[in-house]
Amino acid sequence: MRRRRSFAPLRRSPAANPRSVRAGLPGVYNPPVRAALFVTCLTDTFFPRAGEAVVRVLRHFGCAVEFPPAQTCCGQPAYNSGFHRAARDVAAHWVEVFDPYECVVTPSASCAAMISRHTPELLADDPALKRAAERLAERTYEFSVFLRDRLLVDTAALLRIAEPFTVHYPCHARGVYSVGELCASLPGEGPNGLRLPRHTDLCCGFGGMFAIDQPQISGAMAGDKLDELAATRAELVVCNEAGCTLNLMGSANRRGMCLRFRHVAELLAESLGLLEPAP
Repeated sequence: MRRRRSFAPLRRSPAANPRSVRAGLPGVYNPPVRAALFVTCLTDTFFPRAGEAVVRVLRHFGCAVEFPPAQTCCGQPAYNSGFHRAARDVAAHWVEVFDPYECVVTPSASCAAMISRHTPELLADDPALKRAAERLAERTYEFSVFLRDRLLVDTAALLRIAEPFTVHYPCHARGVYSVGELCASLPGEGPNGLRLPRHTDLCCGFGGMFAIDQPQISGAMAGDKLDELAATRAELVVCNEAGCTLNLMGSANRRGMCLRFRHVAELLAESLGLLEPAP
């Protein structure tokens, strides 16, 4: 017999006493927003500096950031591979871990999309879990979306990038933020500004299991993407998706290309003096 789960009610600020922004500090709320960091598997394993940057930036803007130590994968790799039963078990654990928190913030749009799009349907056989997953779907944010929509932070005005840069728009971000919203969060075009590739929505060829199942097609797609990035003549690429970053970094390295890939959280933390500039 399945054990019945109980979920802590979401603690919201009373309607009569909403959070207010402190004078002169846009985005800094009183009382602070309580946010849990969902670091994701790839960020934790390959790009921990991006995870650290997310925490430092959120705390800079007044968030009370916590890291649930029992967190695991959200189940996306199993789900994308067709192992929905295994994905369901992982998703159930994820929901139980993050349910008590007011907001969940992640540096990955693909994991945010997994939580908002697929987790509730995976848990449809358990009404309590499904309701908890639906509530979490409404309060789980990709990092840049959280800054913009919850903290009202204008990242474009705060970023200081001292060289031309280009950007990769991840396919999984399409259900989370648009390419226009991504570009609006970055400094505008100019000598040391954004240089857009010809096709901003061109896939890098990663696609999770697609890169493993179809390596030749994936490699060709990565080559096309790198050609477009190189054509901008910018060596810095803003990429907010760890899977895409790994795929493009590996392909660029094999081709001997001088491209550096950074998450916007790192660039913002450096601009605010919260992290030393990366070498």
